[in-house]
Amino acid sequence: MLIPTDRIAQIERRHADLAAQMGNPDLPADRFVQLSKDYAELTPVVDAAAALRALRDEADALRAIPAGDEMHDMAQEELGQIEARIPQAERALALKLLPTDKADAKPAMLEIRAGTGGDEAALFAGDLYRMYDRYAATRGWRVELVSASPGEMGGFKEIIASVTGDSVFARLKFESGVHRVQRVPATETQGRIHTSAATVAVLPEAEEVDIQIDDKDLRIDIFRSSGPGGQSVNTTDSAVRIVHIPTGLMVQQQDEKSQHKNKAKAMKVLRSRLYDLERSKVDQARSADRKAMVGSGDRSERIRTYNFPQGRVTDHRINLTLHRLPEIIEGGGLDELLTALIAEDEAARLAALA
Repeated sequence: MLIPTDRIAQIERRHADLAAQMGNPDLPADRFVQLSKDYAELTPVVDAAAALRALRDEADALRAIPAGDEMHDMAQEELGQIEARIPQAERALALKLLPTDKADAKPAMLEIRAGTGGDEAALFAGDLYRMYDRYAATRGWRVELVSASPGEMGGFKEIIASVTGDSVFARLKFESGVHRVQRVPATETQGRIHTSAATVAVLPEAEEVDIQIDDKDLRIDIFRSSGPGGQSVNTTDSAVRIVHIPTGLMVQQQDEKSQHKNKAKAMKVLRSRLYDLERSKVDQARSADRKAMVGSGDRSERIRTYNFPQGRVTDHRINLTLHRLPEIIEGGGLDELLTALIAEDEAARLAALA
């Protein structure tokens, strides 16, 4: 693998310079904080470069042992082991050099909506939500329900949740798209297999510093809540609808009894959608000539099929089929799919870097 040595050397010089500046006892506190942040961002690259250099130096030393030396045979055996580790170290360094997605460390807004298939689609949307909820539990993440519109036979017409924890968006960001299910619905009397779908959107959860929203760009309507929620909900003007006038994005929230809580939740969702919209514009500008192997993240793109009669899950973007549907839909087996998607994305970005 071709490693850009000039770039590595530049990063190492910058890393050493930052360390020297941070050692200045007269450095102002705010400047120290900024330098520390820059230093921390470069450290993984410097460490990976040092690890690769150490392996290469060790391999050179072993090759230098002459054939007649009593250590030659042992050195050759060790050399084989070192040479097998070098490509892994090169890949690790190359990955560290890839541009990082600053949203990867953020929490995520998970939005699931029933698509084609009526009541069965709503039931499937509920299955997907439980899958992500249980997967989150395996990683120690916290899932907080933001809003939900239940289906008539169960499941959800729409459900939105906030997921917080370590590297949430990095793990879930490739889940956006159309998820299709093939199975015999509970309401089917003839035993026929139906195909239904639900749409998943995973958005990085934005903070106020990430996206500025001008009050004059908002139209906020207050109205009476409807549907489940209890008498106190249905008889007070607590529901909130917010329209972002420049983009036409609309968010409605009525799950809470408090108007202020509904407004806060609605703004949280709106902020994340606007942030995602801005990210999409930047991504399209950067990669107008290349589509990632794992897809564009377009919510209209069919990405995965869950076939219950055959017990299989197929991700169409990477042509991966796993015959472990029960484990995956329960959340525990989802990690293998997500890891494969991340690996495919890394491979595509490494290829573009070459």
